[in-house]
Amino acid sequence: MQYIYLLTGFIILLVSGEFLVRGGVALAKKFNISILVVGVTVVSFGTSAPELFVSVRAALVDHPAIAIGNVLGSNISNIALVLGLVAIILPIPVKRKSVRIDWPIMMIATLLFYLFILNGKLQFTEGLIFVLFLVGFITWSIYNSRRENYLLGRKLEKPRYPLFLAIVMIIVSSAGLMVGADWLVRGASEIAKTFGVSEHAISVSIIALGTSIPELATSVIAAIRKEMDISIGNIIGSNIYNLFGILGITSMIREIEVGYNVIHFDVFWLLGISFLLFLFILPFKGGKITRLKGLFFLLSYAMYLYFVFR
Repeated sequence: MQYIYLLTGFIILLVSGEFLVRGGVALAKKFNISILVVGVTVVSFGTSAPELFVSVRAALVDHPAIAIGNVLGSNISNIALVLGLVAIILPIPVKRKSVRIDWPIMMIATLLFYLFILNGKLQFTEGLIFVLFLVGFITWSIYNSRRENYLLGRKLEKPRYPLFLAIVMIIVSSAGLMVGADWLVRGASEIAKTFGVSEHAISVSIIALGTSIPELATSVIAAIRKEMDISIGNIIGSNIYNLFGILGITSMIREIEVGYNVIHFDVFWLLGISFLLFLFILPFKGGKITRLKGLFFLLSYAMYLYFVFR
């Protein structure tokens, strides 16, 4: 039964997240918000919504290992697995903005997370700081996006769906995300008990991969079609939102206990892979993540999973 919960939860999260993005984009366009701003706000929230609902649900039902592990595992897989697979399919060109702006913000978020969890918990005040950082990041991104949109003279697209349908899609998909998150957490916790595997191991692997499916599928399909608009900056932005937004909101709702493995193992893997990404995207101009670098990322992800389950 736990496998049915797990699989059904994955499917519901995937479908609901997709419709949340579509409805949100249509709603934003209806109110003449630029496409770039939509990408920074609505779309980024929609693709990260599965992680948010899973983490909040896990914290509320006393499964803190799932709440934390889901985010850390997603961030590690975004870099090591998603970028690794995409680079093997087609080398990824690096934008200067990714090196100079996005990556430092992601590292600040990761280092702040490490400092906050040294006392073994993530508290309301720390979550509030994360959320304030996220608001500042989004505000700054919106300003720059609108400025760029104006300077380049981009014209706004018409919404794909009428206003009423967009609102219905957002409401229904949000409800779907709540149901999917509930089933996913329930199934994962039962599997962990059945096989004697820790919730931490399940959360940083199966659940993290499941909630990262939208990013993984989108990036791989884009690479196959040689549409490299899915850049490193998008993955880095997702990692920023996961830390500032998801853990910030979750810890404001309920204080999260942080396990030993997270403090002494996972966070160092995340820091190490994040720094490795910085080395791989150098130089500032004309950099590229080659197939060899992508293979190295995949090997590092396999090694991470090996140490998690050994």
